Amino acid sequence: MLEKIKEIEELLEKKEWKTLRSRISDLENLDIAETIEELSSGDDILIFRLLSKTQAKNTFQLLSHEKQEQVIEGLARNSTKLSALLNDLDPDDRTAFFEELPGEVSQKLIQLLSPEERKIAVQLLGYPEDSIGRLMTPEFVAVKSHFTVRETLRHIRVYGHNSETLNVIYVIDDKWKLIDDIKIREIILANPDQNIMELLDHRYVSLNAYDDQESAIRVFKDHDRVALPVTDSEGILLGIVTFDDIMDIEEEETTEDFHKFGSVQDAIIDPLKARVPLLYQKRIIWLMILVFMNVFSGAAIASFEELIKTMVSLMFFLPLLIDSGGNAGSQSATLMIRSLAVGDVEMRHWFKLVGKEFIVSFLLGVTMAVGVSLIASFRAPDIILVVSISMLLTVMVGSLLGLTIPFLFTKLRLDPATASAPLITSIADIAGVLIYFSIASWILGF
Repeated sequence: MLEKIKEIEELLEKKEWKTLRSRISDLENLDIAETIEELSSGDDILIFRLLSKTQAKNTFQLLSHEKQEQVIEGLARNSTKLSALLNDLDPDDRTAFFEELPGEVSQKLIQLLSPEERKIAVQLLGYPEDSIGRLMTPEFVAVKSHFTVRETLRHIRVYGHNSETLNVIYVIDDKWKLIDDIKIREIILANPDQNIMELLDHRYVSLNAYDDQESAIRVFKDHDRVALPVTDSEGILLGIVTFDDIMDIEEEETTEDFHKFGSVQDAIIDPLKARVPLLYQKRIIWLMILVFMNVFSGAAIASFEELIKTMVSLMFFLPLLIDSGGNAGSQSATLMIRSLAVGDVEMRHWFKLVGKEFIVSFLLGVTMAVGVSLIASFRAPDIILVVSISMLLTVMVGSLLGLTIPFLFTKLRLDPATASAPLITSIADIAGVLIYFSIASWILGF
């Protein structure tokens, strides 16, 4: 890839436009996008201007949002070129781009659209943020239920060129109410004189335009579809959502949950490009909260000061014990957050999961207690029983905390991903200190 970029930079420097255009036309859209991402400001716009209409459309959709903005800014001096690009973009991709821009900028760009495309853009932008309506595209093929197979195929040839997908054809009534969907394969293999109504099984799955985009992810996974129709509350067909759009959303949600789980307030798209004040702002609040939470750990240790003075060897095992509890809690929380996010488990499953986690954490705790007792037999034989029981209870408490806190956040209508690893670890640390020294006091007679 570096060789391609270097070659293009040399052609740009020599201003060999014909050779450059020919070289670019031979590249895949992804290669062109990667090249534009790497080129300096100014050169990237020159390359983009040399692209054909189809290449420009497909390449633009592959660029990062930051580079898309730079391209739009570079093309702004040529309103004709910019207008052509915006009109050619797929409506769902164009909507995603407009969403990231300041409102006044989006409004100016919308004015460059044709009346038909402007109507589509305004309609899609009118749906709530993160709703399926913002994600759908109105480019699909729908037929009436009374069409014959021959009429349907003729209709597809006329209107199917700009459709997002032709794998599935949607069947509607005279008022555009969705009746069913049908695979193109079934239409092609049917008798040309057969009526479409005879091919329907009325087992379609649809999405509501006002539903959250995360619900679409679950539906796609449950039903294994390449595209799903989107309707309003009355069942009127408005558009479709395709599998590739859903995968983009799932990637964004996963990234966001990952950052939240690490106690970063919001997902940071590109840490290399983010400014230091922004990185500081996103991380400092949670870290300060956790600092004050850890004060309780110190207070708990201080309350057992006399015990620690008498049995200094207890301090050797303290980091090992509390880290084990935090790690067990983080493991459990990771599994629960993912399962809650993808819909594998629901609130009603909590009691069953607690019972199962109790058994699993007990087995984990026993295994780890055996390991730590072997270490204690060499280091401090007189507290083997203390560290063994403490390890068992600390691992069990940490695991149950890791399972319960995501459910608690869900019950409170908060994102379970905010039940982050540092939060669970801090709570497990406090619990571990109290368990360890309480058991030591009890067994050692302090």
